[in-house]
Amino acid sequence: MTDEAERGLARLALSFTVLVAVMAAHEFEHVTQVFQKDVAGAACPNDCRGLLGFAFDLEWVHFAYNVTIFVALVGIYIAGRMWRSEWRARFGWVLLSAGVVLQGYHVVEHVKKLDQWLMNGHNSPTPGLLGQRFSLVELHFALNTLVFLLVVGGYLGLGFHRRVWVGRTPVRLATAAALALVALVGSAWIWTERPPTVRLAAGVHRGPIILDRAQRLVGEPGAIVHGGIVITADDVVVRDLAVRGGEYGIAVEGAKNVLLQDIAITGASMDGINARRSSVTVRRCNIRMVGEYTQGIDISFAFDLAPSLVTGCTFVGGQEGIVSHMARVDFRNNHVRETTLRGITVTEMSMGTVSRNQIENVTGVGIYCGDYAHCEIRGNAVRGARPDVLSGDGMRQGYAILSHFGARARLADNTIADSPGHIRAANGATIEGG
Repeated sequence: MTDEAERGLARLALSFTVLVAVMAAHEFEHVTQVFQKDVAGAACPNDCRGLLGFAFDLEWVHFAYNVTIFVALVGIYIAGRMWRSEWRARFGWVLLSAGVVLQGYHVVEHVKKLDQWLMNGHNSPTPGLLGQRFSLVELHFALNTLVFLLVVGGYLGLGFHRRVWVGRTPVRLATAAALALVALVGSAWIWTERPPTVRLAAGVHRGPIILDRAQRLVGEPGAIVHGGIVITADDVVVRDLAVRGGEYGIAVEGAKNVLLQDIAITGASMDGINARRSSVTVRRCNIRMVGEYTQGIDISFAFDLAPSLVTGCTFVGGQEGIVSHMARVDFRNNHVRETTLRGITVTEMSMGTVSRNQIENVTGVGIYCGDYAHCEIRGNAVRGARPDVLSGDGMRQGYAILSHFGARARLADNTIADSPGHIRAANGATIEGG
């Protein structure tokens, strides 16, 4: 091999080493995310961002990173002329080639995620292709880890680690150490910039508590807020609390990326949770309502924002359990019972998915899709939707599912029992499926 060829391989080895180091740092970010989600029990997605995610958690950043890694891998492949027989004879070549191909698919996932991000007005959710079936944190950890291991296998199997070690100099070693120190200090600084956490001790705390900046409000066992909580800032998490009284148990006003998790609400005079011009995720709530016009959750006037999600909640009593007006929503795996008007309502030009919910012993209507809303209603169980005989309202006659006033509902795999009205479309509404 000529001196020029040897120098070219040394430069290629150095470039490959830098690439592996960058990929190792990114892999650590994914490991941290999995730890936050599955070990530390962080409130996801808000706090499952790794270390750098609090500063760079934008879809185009992830897209740019993965495209850059793919281009760099292809560049190394071309610069090293790895189609030649002396490379292909080594098992490391197989590993590296598989890594390039898999990273190409990883780019496809992020192209789809970026498209979803742009279509959602620069907001989540962005499940990509496979993310519609699997958890995003674990999915991208698996993709990134497999690519990283294949590339490292190729790097070692093709002997680049030996070449870069032979070419070490004090200047190169000092530069590498300096870059590592800068990365460590930068990561530590960004970590300190994450939203603060306020912990409420056990006992009763007088409300309303106003949350007007990004933060986490976490209750210790036995913590109760009396008088409600008002959220007006983006990136707020409220978890592990009981809320009593107030006009609204929790009011969310003009805020995005709000997570409410493990919340118990009783005694609100209007809504358990009221979200206006906001995008919220509500998980594992327990809301009990008393009163003629009360609602468990009302999500309204947020059609241009990211979809809101309500999942794993229990609603008892009140006029309606979960309601949306002019919003994009996903209501799944909830349990609604003993409402006096409707169990779950998607109305007023909302677009919503209602899936795998249980609605039982409600008066009037189990699931309502109305006023030009578009609804996907699938996998729900409605039992005991009773007619509201005293009202004299023909649209409240014990319908398990009602599509009304220009709405379009698509049904699949729903189970209905003890509901005399069964399924109906009325006043220009349509139903597809059954």
